[in-house]
Amino acid sequence: MSAMTLRGLNEDEAQRLREEARRQEVSLNALLLRLVREGAGLAKRPRLRRRHDLDALAGTWTEEQAAAFATALEDTERIDPEMWK
Repeated sequence: MSAMTLRGLNEDEAQRLREEARRQEVSLNALLLRLVREGAGLAKRPRLRRRHDLDALAGTWTEEQAAAFATALEDTERIDPEMWK
């Protein structure tokens, strides 16, 4: 098995890679190997995991609640023509 040295990372980049490895609960080496393989087209990128933690909330509003929510959002859908000049 080959070993390589990666030079040129600044401290911020190195820290972010360490944090990402921690977040994914993998070693820094495993994270870097995966990133190199994916970036070089040697491995497929993993599919995003679908989350189902909010499924129980889908479709539970009454018509009145949905209408109230739509009314509350009306201001966010208004376009200010002055901003698009």
